Amino acid sequence: MSPPQVYFITFNTWEKLELTPAARQVVLNACKFFDRQRYQIFCLVVMPDHVHMLMQPLEKSDNKFWSLSSILHSMKSYSSKQIPKVMKHIGTVWQDERHDHIVRDEREFQVFWEYIRQNPVKAGLSVTPEEYPFFWQMYEV
Repeated sequence: MSPPQVYFITFNTWEKLELTPAARQVVLNACKFFDRQRYQIFCLVVMPDHVHMLMQPLEKSDNKFWSLSSILHSMKSYSSKQIPKVMKHIGTVWQDERHDHIVRDEREFQVFWEYIRQNPVKAGLSVTPEEYPFFWQMYEV
């Protein structure tokens, strides 16, 4: 069995809920928790009302890989339980659906990586990607 695809994934907060900086840190930590165990994250940004990431599921056992749905369920479930501890919010945090796109080649990988990097800059949240505290990348591009 060939290794799983690399995915560009976006998931959004419920009804454009705006996450506080403390809540965004919770989400960043939740996304990175199983990095290099269940999946490999290449690039990740937690915006006030959505998350973008470039990631690849890893092998679970004998050519079986972690499913996208189990990976994202873990991230969203854990963070939604922790967010009420750091911001005044009771109720749903995340939309059920997600948007995922299989990355087809190196050029597309670079385009998505740069899109994720520039997201906080385009939104006016930082001057450079590296200055935004809820941006993380595996290595410099």
